[in-house]
Amino acid sequence: MALIAIAADKGSPGVTTTALALAAVWPRRALLAETDPAGGDLVYRSRGAHGGVLDPNVGLLSLAATARKGLAAEQLWDHAQPLNGGLDVLVGIGGAEQAAGLTGLWPMLGQAFATLAESPNGAADVIADCGRIGGDTPALGMLSHAALVLLIARTEAEHLARVRDRAGALSAKLHGSQRGAAALGYPPIGVVLISDPGHSARIAAQANEMLVASQIAARVVGTLAHDQAGAEMLGGRRRGRLDKSLLIRSARQIAADVPQRYGVFR
Repeated sequence: MALIAIAADKGSPGVTTTALALAAVWPRRALLAETDPAGGDLVYRSRGAHGGVLDPNVGLLSLAATARKGLAAEQLWDHAQPLNGGLDVLVGIGGAEQAAGLTGLWPMLGQAFATLAESPNGAADVIADCGRIGGDTPALGMLSHAALVLLIARTEAEHLARVRDRAGALSAKLHGSQRGAAALGYPPIGVVLISDPGHSARIAAQANEMLVASQIAARVVGTLAHDQAGAEMLGGRRRGRLDKSLLIRSARQIAADVPQRYGVFR
């Protein structure tokens, strides 16, 4: 694995929380990258390793200013900041107005993310929070470099219908017009459902049946617990045993299943 891109269709299904939780429990060193063209949230939600706020000017914005003549994977670390707890993060842009300055950077950024795992200096997998994606999102230029694209959805009927349609549209863009055989498409597309733990297995099975029946090249990877208390602990807004939370326990299961389902780490 190298680049794991996490995104959603619309609404607020918890992309940032999912990306943060998976990066926190990832079995190898990880860099969490905020690549949402609409702007990142971590400068408002998380604390730096020093206990203070993150610097909004050090991250994707500063990286874009230095990458006009090329971008080596090792340069990513020059623009990363450590969160409280040790996870390194590449802070996103402040809002959609700044996205214009990243035009043309997305494919180059995807290539750097994809090759960071093979870097002789500071190798890591990249967990990218891509926010909401549509047919015209500039981040599509980055997704073609991903080892895996994960779409996040809640379990209400309208959310499942939207993720089915988004998975189909995204598969057509990334894989071409062929339908049905999920294993043939690269990068593969997975779905993570945000679910109450007691119903997760049944809903995941139903969602998979829907994807198969629709001949969509995507499958449910797992379910992440809908755990508000755990999300608040993860963001540093509540005290408690984060490692015992339903959120982190379910994130660990997904992080363990992904390498087995999609192949060993490369």
